[in-house]
Parts: sequence; C-alpha cells; structure tokens
Amino acid sequence: MHSLSNRRGWGFWLQLGFTLLVCALLTVPMAMSMLAGLTANYFVGLKSGLTLRWVEEVLRVYSGTILLSLQIAVACLACTLVLGVPAAYALARRPGRIARLVEELLMMPVAIPGLATALALIVTYGSVGDLRSSWLFILIGHVLFTLPFMVRAVLAVMGSIDLTTLEEGAASLGAGFLRRFATVVLPNCRSGILAGSLMVLTLSVGEFNLTWLLHTPLTKTLPVGLADSYASLRIEIGSAYTLVFFLMIVPSLILMQGLSRRGRPSV
Repeated sequence: MHSLSNRRGWGFWLQLGFTLLVCALLTVPMAMSMLAGLTANYFVGLKSGLTLRWVEEVLRVYSGTILLSLQIAVACLACTLVLGVPAAYALARRPGRIARLVEELLMMPVAIPGLATALALIVTYGSVGDLRSSWLFILIGHVLFTLPFMVRAVLAVMGSIDLTTLEEGAASLGAGFLRRFATVVLPNCRSGILAGSLMVLTLSVGEFNLTWLLHTPLTKTLPVGLADSYASLRIEIGSAYTLVFFLMIVPSLILMQGLSRRGRPSV
C-alpha cells in the first residue's frame, strides 16, 4: 500500500484535485440553494436560525404540482416502455439504412428545442377536444422527448448480445415469438431497460422547456411551479421547493441504480 502511494505522481493528484473541484462546482450551489430553504431569513443567513416553515409552505401550496409530476413521470415511463422496447427490438433485428434513418428521426425531439416541439404540438393537436387543458397533453410531449433515451439504452444492450442465436435456440425448443420475447429477449435486455427507465423518469420529472409552453394553470408541474416560486415568491420558498424536488427524485435514482446493478450479469 505504501509503495502504491509512492508511485502516485503529481499527475494523479492534479487529476484528483480537478475532479474534486468540478464536483464542488456542481454540488455547492445546489447545497447552498437547499440550505436557503431551511433558513428563517436568507439575507440574514444561518444567524436567523433553521426552520421547516418554508418546506411546509411548499407542501401546502404546491403539493398538487408534485403529485402531477409524479403521475406524468410514471405514465411517461409506462408509455416509453411499451413503445420503446419493441422499437429497439425491431431496429436491432433489422439493421440497415432504414433502421439508422428511423433511429435518427427518433432523436429529432432531443435535437429540436423543447419550445419548438411544444409549439408544434399545440398547432397540431391543441384544438382536439379538451386535450389542450388536460395533463395528457403534457404527457404526449414528455413521451416524445424521452422515448429516444429509452430506445437508445435498450438498443445498445441488444447490439451487444447475439439475439439471433438466442432466439433460434428458443425457437428450436418450440417457443413462439411472444414467449421468446418475454423469456429470452427481455431478461437479456434488463440492464438496458432499467437504465432507460432511470433516464425517462428523471427527465420527465425535471422537464421544463417543453412543459412550460404546454401547461395550463390547472396542469402546472413541479419544474414550472419551481420557476414560479422563484419568480414571484420569497427566495426561501423557491429554495425549499428545490429541496423537496431533491428529496423526491434522489430516492428514485438510488432505487433505479440498485435495480440496474442487480440486472447486470455476474462475472
């Protein structure tokens, strides 16, 4: 151990210091913002004391936005699983120019600004019944935005395994297509599905650009409410809103990461 530490030259310590600096640049502002949500008076600082008053205020005023964001995120995850996994399977089994073209077209909502995508949805579907005033309208936008991440994650795993051989082996034992897909394809792609689910869930909960144009006063999501709180209320409430957001999303991230590790094959 001692000899190993002696072999670590200035390059290692420079890289370590740079890594810690980058981590600090990312985490310190968020920590300061969340701490502001626990102080009685932001401008006085910690001398004013710590309080949960602002967190309670956020839960009282904005609880509807939190529940709606979770509802949309779960529905978005379900939609991307139903659409994205079969799409990735089709692209993996039929590689070629058309498959690559379809994959690039799927990435268009990510390349195009969210406001432009939202405007296109409003122009195209905004006059369809009561869809414009429903949370389903936001869901459509979230599915368009997050679907490429699910497809790419699953497709990457499918491209690393020999699906053809696995399915041929299952077919030789009498398994039909649905049984092969459920018992051979999906288990072997579990890590990709979990990784895609992690991205879809977090992106949907935190999506703002597209949602800002699609929402109505009755369909305000958590990021939109967060922006409103910072713009029109005390900074302590906006900071407490940020704290609530982290407390809501971090456990789900830890859970999905744990499931992803369990889904990886042991070596």
